[in-house]
Parts: sequence; C-alpha cells; structure tokens
Amino acid sequence: MRLDGGQWVGTFTGVVFLTVAALPLAAFAVWALARRRRLAGATAAGAWRMSLAEVGIVYGTVPPVWLILLPGDEGRAVVSLLPLQDLLAMDAGQVIGNLLVFAPLGFLAPLRFAPLASMRRVLALGAGCSVLVETAQYVLRLDRVSSVDDVLLNTAGAALAALMSRRWWRAVSGPPAPAGGTVRERAS
Repeated sequence: MRLDGGQWVGTFTGVVFLTVAALPLAAFAVWALARRRRLAGATAAGAWRMSLAEVGIVYGTVPPVWLILLPGDEGRAVVSLLPLQDLLAMDAGQVIGNLLVFAPLGFLAPLRFAPLASMRRVLALGAGCSVLVETAQYVLRLDRVSSVDDVLLNTAGAALAALMSRRWWRAVSGPPAPAGGTVRERAS
C-alpha cells in the first residue's frame, strides 16, 4: 500500500524520518543563533550554550509530542485517572517512551532559562506540559488513552533529565547575588 504525503507524516516512520532529515536544519539553526548572539556581544560559550539549548528543546521535544498527538487505535477517547493502573499494563517500550517525551525539555530548560533552575520548577514544567498534551489527546478525540500514569512518567522523565544537567545550572544562573543584590545585578 502506498501512502500519500499526508498519511506518511502521520506515521511513526514518517515522524522519525522527518526528525532525522531535519537534523542539518537544526544544526544550522544553532550555528545561526550562536553567530547572531556573538555579533551582539555575547561570549562564545554563552552564545553556543543558549543556542544549543533553545534548538535542542524544540528539536528534542516536538517529535515525541507529534507522535503522541497522532491518532490512536483505541476506537474512542479514553481517560484513565487512577494512578498506577495503566503503568502496570504498559510494556517497557511505552514506559521508556513516556520517560523520554519531555526529557530534552527537562535537561535543557534549566540551562537556557535560569528561573527554571530548580527541581520544583522543572517538575511543574514537565507536569504542566504533560497535562496539556494528555488533555489535547482527549479534546481532539484522537482515539488514545489519556492517562494520569502518562503524566507521571512524562514528569519523571523531565525530572530525571534535569538531574543529569543539574551540575551545569550554576554556570547559567551565575554565583549567588550579594546581600541586597537584585536579579538584574546577578545576571550582569
């Protein structure tokens, strides 16, 4: 069976292919953003770090969210609000996939946005994004299961990834401000 363009991008294989095909574009976007920042006076390390984090958040998060928002095969939209009920029925691939959905966001957001450099905020960001995606699955009637267990796993994945990048957070947020110092003084 041959798929036309519209059907093809709505498949797992199509999303993976487009993600891989977009890698050169993502690399160019990092370079262009870093160059622009360098011309504006940013340090080389800061320009590259910020640009890589921004593009990495988008490049790493959009494809898994795209996959989540593809139509499912449940035959109807299903909501599961009982924690750990669906988790016990998931295979290892589903668990790992759910852990990876917002991992790039959890890893890179605290590096790019200093106010997000705390585990509570990363947890809130991961949970908020996951609730948004699960709600979209239901509202858009994608014939998928919108599960609280997916939210828990997505959030845990963002948090675990954030823990992996935690040692670099301080480099982004800088040293603590002196007593009475403002956030603006700390950033300069």
